[in-house]
Amino acid sequence: MTDFAVREEKNRWLHRKMAELGVREEDLVETFVRSSGNGGQHVNKTSSCVQLKHKPTGIQVACMQERSQSVNRFLARRELLERIEAASGVITPEMKRIERLRRQKDRRKRRATVHSASVLPEK
Repeated sequence: MTDFAVREEKNRWLHRKMAELGVREEDLVETFVRSSGNGGQHVNKTSSCVQLKHKPTGIQVACMQERSQSVNRFLARRELLERIEAASGVITPEMKRIERLRRQKDRRKRRATVHSASVLPEK
């Protein structure tokens, strides 16, 4: 497996997670395209956006968060693993975060509804 321009600890985590989920490098189709957005001339001249497709599941991700292609390759694999994990029914940390935000929003909505009902003048 290849190592990316991130800390060694993150590379080890990625290799371990891929083995845990049974994802092999041979199952991935990786293409590089030009990014868009911030980054100036560097982004306009290099193909730093990484698109990954997992052949067995058909899940696709594209990552253009960073100016570095190597870092984007790591981030794309990390996102792909999260999506594969979510598709298998496992509750991921991202799913927990979204659920926590949803509950927080519902709680605020209920408070606003109760508060606005008590403030309205009676007729």
